Amino acid sequence: METLAIIAYHQPVTRAEIEDIRGVAISKGTLDQLLEIGWVRMRGRRKTPGRPVTYGTTDAFLSHFGLNEVSDLPGLQELKGAGLLDATLPPGFDIPIPRGGEELTSDEEPLDGTEEQIPLEMHLPEQAEPAEPERS
Repeated sequence: METLAIIAYHQPVTRAEIEDIRGVAISKGTLDQLLEIGWVRMRGRRKTPGRPVTYGTTDAFLSHFGLNEVSDLPGLQELKGAGLLDATLPPGFDIPIPRGGEELTSDEEPLDGTEEQIPLEMHLPEQAEPAEPERS
């Protein structure tokens, strides 16, 4: 949920940016699960060396959490009022204003088709019938 919140508030965001915000590495499985559930999507590629993939939320995310758009996410005062943030926050702490929309930002490029897509269904290989013992 922490990774999902970071993506929602900071989108478009790369894996490295998520890790920088959290202060720890995220496992590959975390993003894979969010992609598989359909709450997160690959948006584009950052126009920086290595061209990292950027992530953003989906309409399924909005629907699941009862939001009309990303800007409906709670702000600083709402989070404090709900008791989700301590009243004494560190100096300079602020909640980013979420940006939604399908359009790529000026520092993103379109996906180029080389990204690994999460399969919607996973199929296990069929197991072969055990061989009958030979009779002599």
